[in-house]
Amino acid sequence: MANAVDAHPLTLPGTLYVVATPIGNLGDISHRALLILGQVDWIAAEDTRHSQRLLQHFAIKTPLLALHEHNELARVPGLVAQLQAGRTGALISDAGTPLISDPGFPLVRELRRQGLAVCAVPGPSSVMAALSIAGLPCERFSFEGFLPPRSVARQRRLAELATYPQTLVFFESPHRIVAAVQDLAAILGADRPACLARELTKTFEQSHVAPLGALLDWLQAVPERQRGEFVLVVQGASVSPQKAEQQRLLRLLLRELPLKRAVAVAAELSGGQRNTLYRMALALNAERD
Repeated sequence: MANAVDAHPLTLPGTLYVVATPIGNLGDISHRALLILGQVDWIAAEDTRHSQRLLQHFAIKTPLLALHEHNELARVPGLVAQLQAGRTGALISDAGTPLISDPGFPLVRELRRQGLAVCAVPGPSSVMAALSIAGLPCERFSFEGFLPPRSVARQRRLAELATYPQTLVFFESPHRIVAAVQDLAAILGADRPACLARELTKTFEQSHVAPLGALLDWLQAVPERQRGEFVLVVQGASVSPQKAEQQRLLRLLLRELPLKRAVAVAAELSGGQRNTLYRMALALNAERD
C-alpha cells in the first residue's frame, strides 16, 4: 500500500524523517507516516524484531537497521554519509515519538551540525496522551522521563523537583512503580494531585486520578494495576506569596553567590528556615541548568 505512491514522492533526497509510530493501537499511525516509511531507503529502529512486525502489518518492505543505545555512536557516521550521498532514511522507536527517552539524539544532533535536513512526521506520544486526559494543568509541564532506579538517587531527584510549579510527567516501569509512587507521596506530599495512566491505547488501558497517597493505595489494592507501561502526571507545587518572594530572592542571590552563602543570606533577610531554603535553592539551580 505505502509503496504505491512512488510516482509522486513525498520524500526529499538527503533527509531523515523522524516518524512517530503507535504506542499500542495500530490504528493510530498516520497516513503520512505509512507513506514515508514506504518510500525511504532505510528505517533505523530501536528493536528491528519489534518494528518488523509493525512493517509487516502494513505490508511495508523498506529495509530495517538497528539503532539503539549500544551501537548508535558507532553507527552515526555511516548513516550521515548515506544522507550526504542523497539517500533518505526514517527514524522510529519501539513506540511513540522517537528521542523521547529513546535512542536517536546523537544522529539528529550530528545531522543538524552537518546542515542536513531533519523532518518530523508527528503522531502518537504517551506524554501528550497522558497530559490530555489527566485533568491537571498542562499549559506548562516538565517531562522528567524515568526517575533514577535506586531509592537514594530517586529521592534526591524528587527533592529537587518538589518546588517546581509546573506539572511533572514521568515514565515508570512495572517493577518500580510502587516504590516510585511511595517516594513521590513522601517527598512531594501525599495530598499532591496526580494521574496514573497505564497501557495507554492498549486493550487494558486504565487511568486513575487521585492524590499521591490514595494513588499508592489504589495501586497496591490490586496487583494487576502494577503491570504494563506507566505514565505518571503529577500537579506542580503550589507557590504561596511568601515562597514566591523567597524564590525571587534566591534567584537574585544565586547569580552572585555560592549556593550555601546565598541560602544563608536569604534566611537572614526573609526569616525562612535554612533547610527549606536550601532545598529551594537546589531546585532553582536544577531548573536553571
